[in-house]
Amino acid sequence: MGTAEVNVVTGAFSHTGKYIAQRLLSMGERVRTLTGRPDRENLFSHQVEAFPFNFDKPRELMDSLRGAKTLYNTYWIRFACGQVTFDKAVENSKTIITAAEEAGIRRIVHISITNPSEDSPFPYFRGKTLVEKAITQSKLSYAIIRPTVIFGPEGILINNIAWLLRKFPIFATPGSGDYRIQPVFVEDVAEIAINSGHQDDNVILDAVGPETFTFNKLVRMIASQMNSQARIVHVRPGLALFLARLIGYAVKDVVITKDEIEGLMSNLLVSECQPTAPTSFSEWLGQNADKVGARYISGLERKYRD
Repeated sequence: MGTAEVNVVTGAFSHTGKYIAQRLLSMGERVRTLTGRPDRENLFSHQVEAFPFNFDKPRELMDSLRGAKTLYNTYWIRFACGQVTFDKAVENSKTIITAAEEAGIRRIVHISITNPSEDSPFPYFRGKTLVEKAITQSKLSYAIIRPTVIFGPEGILINNIAWLLRKFPIFATPGSGDYRIQPVFVEDVAEIAINSGHQDDNVILDAVGPETFTFNKLVRMIASQMNSQARIVHVRPGLALFLARLIGYAVKDVVITKDEIEGLMSNLLVSECQPTAPTSFSEWLGQNADKVGARYISGLERKYRD
C-alpha cells in the first residue's frame, strides 16, 4: 500500500483553502497548511499540520514545503491593511513560488481571479496578473484557476449583502445596478482545483457558475429569500462607499472598497467562458436562506485580527 501524497494548502483555516483541504482529506491524502495566523484554531485537529508563512525566512518556508508534491495556493489580500500592501502580497507570492521550486514541489494550483490584467487600474487585478506571470515563468507545473465571486457559508460579499438587507431599512446600490455578476460555489472551486492538481498539463481556466445576474437582480433575489422589507435605492458610487464606511465604523471592518465597487461595476466578475461549475446560486440561496446573512462576516477578522 503506497504512502498518501502530501499536499500543502495555504489558508486551510480560512475560506477556499478550507474546502480544498477537506476534500483532499476525504480522498485519503495528507495535508499541511501555511497560514498567517498559526495561533488560529486548527479546524482539522491533528489531520493538518500548520506552519507560518515565514515570508521573511525563506529557508524555513522551503522546509515547510519539502516532501509535498502539490501546492494549492490561495494566498492573497482583499485590500491593503497597514504594511500589507498589494505590492507586498505580490512579493510574498513570489517568495512562495521560489520556495516551492527549491523544495521540489511538482505542481502548483493557484487561485487567481477572472479578468486579471497587468494594465488594470485596480491593484487587486493587476497584482493577480503579476503572480500568474511569476508562476508561468517558474519551473513548476501549474494550474491557474480564475474564479469570479465565490459564494458559500463563509463567502463575504453575498453574506454581507444579505446581512445589510436584514438589518437596514434601505439598501444602497452603487450606480444603475445593471452590471453583471456570476457567482461560483466554493466547493465547486475546490473540486476544480483538486482535479487540476491531479493532472500534469499547464492550464489556465475560469471557475464560474452556471448563472449570471445583474447586480439589481441578485440583490432583489436575496431580499426576497430573506423576506427583507428594505427599500433598494440607487445612489452615486461615492455615496455608496461613504455609507459603507459608516457601517464599517460600526462593525469595525472594511465593508467594501472603492476598487471593489468600481471593479464590480466594470463587469470584471463575469466570464466569457462557458460555465465550469455546476452549482446554481439561486438554488443554494433558497436552501440556505435562514443562514445567509444571519451574522456579519468580517474581512479584517478573518485575515488580520487575533
